[in-house]
Amino acid sequence: MHKLAVYPGSFDPITNGHIDIIKRGLRVIDELIIVVSYNPNKTALFSVEERIDMIREVIGDDPRVKIDSFSGLIVDYARKANADVILRGLRAMSEFEYEFQLALINRRLDRDIETMFLMTGYKWFYTSSHIIKEAASFGGSVKGLVPDLIIKKLQEKYSK
Repeated sequence: MHKLAVYPGSFDPITNGHIDIIKRGLRVIDELIIVVSYNPNKTALFSVEERIDMIREVIGDDPRVKIDSFSGLIVDYARKANADVILRGLRAMSEFEYEFQLALINRRLDRDIETMFLMTGYKWFYTSSHIIKEAASFGGSVKGLVPDLIIKKLQEKYSK
C-alpha cells in the first residue's frame, strides 16, 4: 500500500536535524511532501521561495520527495494532497505537549490522517533553526549542524 506523508515546518533554514527526519521518514513511507509553512507568529530570515530553493538544493532529485508551501491548517493541505500521514520530528519533552495538542486537533479535523512522530537523532537533539540563526548572526560556527550550502546562505544574509 502506497503511503504519502507531508512534513510541515518553517525550515528557516533547513538543518541537519530536518534532513535526518526526512531520510528516516522515507524508510517507512513511500513518498514525502516537504511543506514550507507560512507562520505569521515567526519572523523569517529567508523568504518562502528561498527556503524552497535551499531545500531543493540540499535534498537533490529524489523522486520520492516533493517540496511545496502552504498557509493554513496542515490537515487541510494533507487532505487535498491525499496524504495518509503528517510527519513530525521531536527533539525534547518540552516540544511533546505542543506537538501532541496539534496531533489531537488534526485528528479531530480529519480522522483519516495520522500523525507520525520521529525522535530526532541524538546528534541533533539541541539543534533548531532558531539557535542556528542566532549563532550565525553573531559569527558563530554552525558547521556540522547545517549543510555547507546553508552556511553560505546564512553568511550572505548576515553580512548585509
